[in-house]
Amino acid sequence: MPDSKNCQDMNQLRHQIDLWANDLGFQQAGITGVDVGEHEQYLRSWLAAGYHGTMAYMADHGTMRSRPQELLPGTLRVISLRMDYLAPDVSITEQLQDKNQAYISRYALGRDYHKLVRKRLTQLGKLIQQAAGEMGFRAFVDSAPVLERALAQRAGLGWQGKNTMLINRKAGSYFFLGEILTDLPLPTDAAYEQEHCGRCTACLDICPTQAFVGPYTLDARRCISYLTIELDGPIPQDLRTGIGNRIFGCDDCQIGCPWNRFSHESSEPDFSPRANLDKASLLELFAWDEATFLKNTEGMPIRRTGYENWLRNIAVALGNAPASIEVEQALQAKRPQVSALVQEHIDWALTRQKL
Repeated sequence: MPDSKNCQDMNQLRHQIDLWANDLGFQQAGITGVDVGEHEQYLRSWLAAGYHGTMAYMADHGTMRSRPQELLPGTLRVISLRMDYLAPDVSITEQLQDKNQAYISRYALGRDYHKLVRKRLTQLGKLIQQAAGEMGFRAFVDSAPVLERALAQRAGLGWQGKNTMLINRKAGSYFFLGEILTDLPLPTDAAYEQEHCGRCTACLDICPTQAFVGPYTLDARRCISYLTIELDGPIPQDLRTGIGNRIFGCDDCQIGCPWNRFSHESSEPDFSPRANLDKASLLELFAWDEATFLKNTEGMPIRRTGYENWLRNIAVALGNAPASIEVEQALQAKRPQVSALVQEHIDWALTRQKL
């Protein structure tokens, strides 16, 4: 492998990046500059409308989120990559339709993707660094102030659909995104300027809580992913019935998207479901004590919601489940053991069970 920038043509290196990325488990790589175009103004307008709810971090860091060169001074290029995450043989609609079952967003069933994807991005960065000689870079996955979907669109990986997800014509939207910021003047790819949603509004129509203000605009305060993961405190009562049996995240706006018939299964073992969470019942998960929750969700995205909110979410789902003696008894038995927050949701669920 060449170890000097002088003997490595940038176009050849660009081709090699695709090969390395594929070897590391990524399905596609694209390269763009630091300008996110109109997406900076979109972010400002979205924040000004308050659609981010309690996610204050979305408004932090000034313009850094839309200007990668402020996040990492000297940045000239952003390498954007995507990695499929749907594990083989994991059902989506079947689990969602059985209201006694717990539905967890399919990205969260396995190992925390942040660690896996960041590790692979760092490995790729080091390979490029070895080939190019001196090169500064940093890898980011979701947790840093980066407009990842805007950058991915500018790097040619797809378009942002009406559900705000990045959509790829050959792969749908069930994939993770990650970025490498670098000062290496690599050749850039053409931005994905086409938009293939057409007149379709399936993603908007299917949303259980009607969280979309309109095409391309999500009011996170009504989004089930926000309500079950980001929000601390009580879930607004008028949104609880819409949550159904979804206890961590929501995939409905992706399930409704016709382009996801082209999605691909992931070959990553770490994305396979743990603790039988792709087939678990609500009562089974509601019975977990905190030690069991912590043990069974170790190294998983689900840890983020915390045990209290986990019980809160399941209580709401049990309130939406078919009325049964088993559900009512489970709610009553758990009530003395939990916080006032969870008790309030249990009381709501008990009222629903008696309707």
